[in-house]
Amino acid sequence: MLYEEEKVAHIGLDDIDTPFGGCTTELAARLVLKWCRRGIELVDLPGLIRLSPTVPWKTRGNGALVIRVRAESWEEAQSLYMEAVEEAHRYVERHRHPESHPSVAMVYGKIPYSLRVLAERAVWSVLPLETLMRHIGGGGAKTMYTSIEEGKKRGLVGAFSAIGVTLLHTDYTYELTTYRRPENIGKPRRISYESVARYDAVVGDKGFLNIDPETRSVLIAPRRSPDPVLYGVRGEDPLALMKALEIIDAGEEPAMYMVYRTNQATDMHLRRIHSLGEAYPYTGVIVDAVVSSPPRRIRGGHVIMRVSDGGHSMDIAAYEPTASLRDMVEKLWVGDRIRIYGTVRPPGPRHPATINIEKIRILGLAEKVRYEAPRCPRCGHRMKSMGRNKGYRCPRCGYRDPRARKIPVVVPRPRLPEWLVPPPRAYKHLMKPLSRMGKEKKRPPEPSLIKKTLSIICRQVLSV
Repeated sequence: MLYEEEKVAHIGLDDIDTPFGGCTTELAARLVLKWCRRGIELVDLPGLIRLSPTVPWKTRGNGALVIRVRAESWEEAQSLYMEAVEEAHRYVERHRHPESHPSVAMVYGKIPYSLRVLAERAVWSVLPLETLMRHIGGGGAKTMYTSIEEGKKRGLVGAFSAIGVTLLHTDYTYELTTYRRPENIGKPRRISYESVARYDAVVGDKGFLNIDPETRSVLIAPRRSPDPVLYGVRGEDPLALMKALEIIDAGEEPAMYMVYRTNQATDMHLRRIHSLGEAYPYTGVIVDAVVSSPPRRIRGGHVIMRVSDGGHSMDIAAYEPTASLRDMVEKLWVGDRIRIYGTVRPPGPRHPATINIEKIRILGLAEKVRYEAPRCPRCGHRMKSMGRNKGYRCPRCGYRDPRARKIPVVVPRPRLPEWLVPPPRAYKHLMKPLSRMGKEKKRPPEPSLIKKTLSIICRQVLSV
């Protein structure tokens, strides 16, 4: 185990960010740096847990944070928790928004099995607040929770879910996030594409989804201007990620940085189902089916087609922003066997429930056969029928063959790769790129790696 749970305070944060500014990760980073400088032991890197992207009221990336710190007693854990609540209150004062539900939660000691199960559900589906609250404190766990804005408790789902997703027995990646100085927040970012490409070349397969070579675009920076994040690079090794601090030219000096252990790029939001009948709205699914109607392009450039598993049928959609994925989906034929990875959009007034495609694996391609008149064995000209079951005659040389019949010819089709995937710019946080296939982690990182990474992080000099 990465840590002994009996004396660990798991402190979760969610919904601190707003459209007006602020970021839950920035608050977590400040707490981590504050505590480690006081000699408080972190037993893991802070966790950045992305929850289900299908949640209707989600924040931009639907990410929640957890900090796991050593606390020798319940009283010490309570003190750390209250400190986190006070920091959250001060932070939220600067970035209030009527739709935000900023929340802080804590579990001290062993995380209950029921919370782990519910947290996993929150990653691939919608977890109702009422369901979560019925299980808080179950199994004798010592818990505390606070809604920073009175009466607004929805953020508790994320705060407790971040605690419950331990990443001890599931795949994970890392992200290094840098933060802007206050005077630069809101100004355009000036990150050099060439420097990010150099960084990408240096880290090789230890990094992913940092640039889109097709459009020469940088994928590491938020699009929203008031966001305090300068950039974030993702990869397999926390120490390799830190090379970004030396190589990437961001056009400004960051105020601070933090490395997170995260479920990003793991497909954790998708679960294997056996039938399209189990593809419920607001869930992420992996399901096998057969194309049952030709793809069709609709207004807006989106491609829709019908698939079936023999017992149930459903629409699947590749939207215009997925670019090359949409174009390849359009080349599928009726009868093709495919494995669909995506999230289920609920039905609306003008459309049925639909799986929004994230990627497709081709399991088997159908053949189309057309029947052609035979060619004349004498002159090679195409022969003509002499009537039903009467054979064929050559119109050029007059050769007749009463036994001749139409010849089956396989219709050529465009070549398709085994995997149909979007370009890098169309990936969302939880989607696993092909470059990660086969690299899934089976066990938690070595404690020595965590300690070394945290040691480097805590030595940084803040610019704010």
